[in-house]
Order: sequence, then C-alpha cells, then structure tokens
Amino acid sequence: VVVLSDYDKGTLASVQQLISVAKLAGKKVLVDPKGMDFKKYQGATLITPNWSEFQAVVGECHSDDDVVSRGSALLEELQLEALLVTRGEKGMTLLQPEQEPIHLPTQAQEVFDVTGAGDTVISTLAACLAAGSSFTEATVLANQAAGLVVAKLGTATITQQELKATLHTLEEMPRGFVSADDLATAISTARVNGEKIVLTNGCFDILHPGHVRYLQQAKNLGDRLVILVNDDASVSRLKGPERPINNLETRAEMLSALACVDWVCAFAEDSPREHICRILPDILVKGGDYKCIEDIEGHDCVAKAGGSTYVLDYVDGCSTTNLIKNIRDSSDKR
Repeated sequence: VVVLSDYDKGTLASVQQLISVAKLAGKKVLVDPKGMDFKKYQGATLITPNWSEFQAVVGECHSDDDVVSRGSALLEELQLEALLVTRGEKGMTLLQPEQEPIHLPTQAQEVFDVTGAGDTVISTLAACLAAGSSFTEATVLANQAAGLVVAKLGTATITQQELKATLHTLEEMPRGFVSADDLATAISTARVNGEKIVLTNGCFDILHPGHVRYLQQAKNLGDRLVILVNDDASVSRLKGPERPINNLETRAEMLSALACVDWVCAFAEDSPREHICRILPDILVKGGDYKCIEDIEGHDCVAKAGGSTYVLDYVDGCSTTNLIKNIRDSSDKR
C-alpha cells in the first residue's frame, strides 16, 4: 500500500507519476487529497476527501442522495476503486462501483480536537487494506479510530488496545481468569466506558473471610476490580517450598467466583511492579499489613499517572498463615 497525503505544499507536484509507478508495481494507492483539482489523483485506488474538500469539487450537497450521485460521478471520472468522504458529525460515506453506498454514523462520543483526524483515517485504512481487509471492513475500523482520536487534545495517536476495545462491549469481554492480552483489552474497554479501575495483587493461597471483605472494600472504590495473582513458582519463592497449598488454577477459580472480582491475571515475577506500571490503575490497594503507602510496589507509577493508592484493613486473626497453623495444630492433636 502507498499512502499519498497531499498538503498542497509542492511535494506531490508529480503525483500522477507516483500513482502510475505504484499501480504498475501492483500497489494500492490511497490519497488524502487537497485543493480543487482532483483530476491529478486519477487512477488511485481510493481517495479520502473531507466534507469541505468534497463539496468544493462537486458542489454543495444537501442530502445523502446528493453525496451519492455526485460522489459516484467523481468515482467514475477518476477511475477509482473506492471513494470515502469523511463528513464530520455526519460520519462517513463509502462509495464503490456497482455497490450500494455505505453511510456510517460518527463514533465520536466527545469532540475535543479534530487535528489529525484525516491522518488517522487514512493510516487505519492503509493498515487494514495491507492486511487484506475489504474497503467496507477498513472503513468501519477507520471510523472507529477517528472517533477515538478526536476525543483527544492536539495531534494524537491511538493504541491497538484502544481500537480493539471499541469493537467489543464489556458483556462480550471475558471475565474471571484471563490472559495479559485479554486483560489489557478489557481494561481499555472499561476505560472507554468511563469506568474506574481498581487493582490489587497477592498470592491468595487459601481464600478466607479476610480476603473476601478486603476485596469487597476494594471493589467499592471503583467500577472494575483487577487481581494480579502470583503463579505457583513465585509463591514458592516468596513463601517457601511448601507453598502454595492451592495451585494457580484453583486460586484463580476461587477468586473469579467472587461477585466483586472482574478479572484475575497471573504473573510470574516476584514483584508485580512492572505489571502495575503498565496497567496504571486509577486506584491501587493493598491489605492492612502495610504500614505506609511508600512500601507498596508500583505506588509511584500510579501516583505519577494521577491515580491513588490505599491501604485497606484486614480482618484481625484472618490470614493464610494462621489457617495453615490451625490445620496443622488440629492434625497434631489427633
């Protein structure tokens, strides 16, 4: 795929030659046009004029029918495979020869800055078409991408996770024990929906009432609760060779069964800091055995990103260590 973004500064003075060479090489040519003369883009695969650029060339349009009739004439005149008109708050219109027009409503929830929206559209189209998507599929994704980027201030970019998140609802996202990739997508989806992320971590070897009450408190601080749970090897390194009592799958299943828990994700390192600093929850919480926030790993990353860290109370006498001791003492008495 070849992308030609014309800013009318003279760089693309020989644009027709570039299109010809690219087409001879079997490349798709996408053009973000500029100016009143669209004939110089003849033979391109697709052009993406915005609303004012399109009307400046074809005349004022008062309805979708006007857009379709005049756009179809332009499509034929320029020998294009597709024409995508970006129409601001009215969304986008995709025209292709001998196919029904596709009108997509805008996906923008809020518009703070339209700077770079056209660049976002054509770059998303290029990536999709290079990956083998159809014009329709590529346009749907480009429309989603544009809706995200105009909600940001200045010339902004969007991430893969942000884009993936717009294609799913939270109901479609996996819940419970998830992979790191699925967790990242789920969190992005939650944030797109304006939800606050709470995160905690630990071994959670034998789930007890202290854990349950602590996790319920944590969930009450936000909308979505994420638990990073140590895998078996890291529990053994931290707690000793006789631990964990319950393996990772069992611990994750028990945690996932709690109504207050949204997502559980395992990590292999002794410290969760790297994962906390990547996720950057709105709120980081730990249990009451921490005396000060500065001792909580990842608190600095969270604070720098504008989040908060809290130490929550544990239930007195409720701990995995005490449970194991009581079980052993009871066994010895027998």
